[in-house]
Amino acid sequence: MALIVQKFGGSSVADAEGIKRVAKRIVQTKKAGNDVVVVVSAMGDTTDDLIDLAHSVTPTPSGREMDMLLTAGERISMSLLAMAIISLGVEARSFTGSQAGLVTDAIHGNASIVDVTPKRVFKAIEEGAIAIVAGFQGFNRGTGDITTLGRGGSDTTAVALAAAMHADVCEIYTDVDGVFTADPRVVPTAHKLDFITSEEMLELASSGAKVLYIRAVEFARRHHVALHVRSSFSSKQGTIVAETRAEARRLRRAVDLNRAAPAVDPAQKEEDTVEAPVITGVATDKNEAKITVIGVPDTIGRAAQLFNLVAGEGTSIDMIVQNVSAAATGLTDISFTLPTGDGPRVVAALNRHKADLGFDSVVYDDQIAKLAIVGAGMRTHPGVSARFFSALAEQGINIEMISTSDIRISVVTRLDSLDEAVRAVHTAFGLDADGEAVVYGGTGR
Repeated sequence: MALIVQKFGGSSVADAEGIKRVAKRIVQTKKAGNDVVVVVSAMGDTTDDLIDLAHSVTPTPSGREMDMLLTAGERISMSLLAMAIISLGVEARSFTGSQAGLVTDAIHGNASIVDVTPKRVFKAIEEGAIAIVAGFQGFNRGTGDITTLGRGGSDTTAVALAAAMHADVCEIYTDVDGVFTADPRVVPTAHKLDFITSEEMLELASSGAKVLYIRAVEFARRHHVALHVRSSFSSKQGTIVAETRAEARRLRRAVDLNRAAPAVDPAQKEEDTVEAPVITGVATDKNEAKITVIGVPDTIGRAAQLFNLVAGEGTSIDMIVQNVSAAATGLTDISFTLPTGDGPRVVAALNRHKADLGFDSVVYDDQIAKLAIVGAGMRTHPGVSARFFSALAEQGINIEMISTSDIRISVVTRLDSLDEAVRAVHTAFGLDADGEAVVYGGTGR
């Protein structure tokens, strides 16, 4: 008997028919002899609708009350899903995040999980029931308040429960058949990956791939949780995300992941590096903006002063480029990228402290995008950078910034040329499939 955690996103439970379809799949997993814990998101666009409703009441809603409001979406879907399962003759019990023991810090709207004590969830499955847990939410012990986990919160909830309960696998259900070599909405010839390492998935997620959120991937990697990304609209095997390819193959051989997987064959560990593809996938992020601070005095500590100011605005920096200072003036330009939504706030903060920092001006550009290639094979295959940049050059696409890691190369280009760029790079690395990928929903979640 295996313990399986299944997470279903909003597109999977968007309406009554979707809830009933999901209920049948959960019951099927239970009847195959498994213990099942389910994490569910709010139905369809419920969360967005609630946010719009709050802002129609007040332009600055209280963080605490927003969390109270937004958690209602998951409570609705968890209850309806439990009812649908019970109607199929199987016992089910629904739990809010706090009832399931999801303990967080006190930050409203973007809380982090600090502890998981799923006593009531354990009790439910020990008594033969399917446990349904509301995703995206928890509570803080100090204040006693309900909190929400922010973007990707339901994925993170599922991974946290899987880690705390030592589940055999955590299945993340979405509206595509797994993790693809590129966004199939942009590159129809993208093909599904059978497996991917958590290191590669982390780089793809951080570069804009939306099938899994980066916080959930980080949590899974840190706590050694294997993920199976698959579609709730089909019965196809999806993509295994595990620490190594040997681990992924071990899980793949388990029958539909419905029983505990066999132990790793030591000989397969050798295959892990030998069979690593040069490029695993291509990711894009259109939610990027660039700020260039012109005429910054090139003195010790000035960059630290600048980025401390940016950090104080609560934003995360991605790429940074500093030009060589001009000998005649002793001034330099510093460019960095950040989420588009944070851009205007950071620009305003920089201008407020212009005299302290001593720069000349600030230029803001929100018509950029990020393109990244990821693959463990980069470590051992020469010529990857040359092929990447040549593919972009052949399409007349200019590169504005470059950033690299051990297994990733990222560039910033113009937003209006991004789709053309990703298709060119995908083809250049031989990632195109013969047929077209199927997208069942339309959001990728």
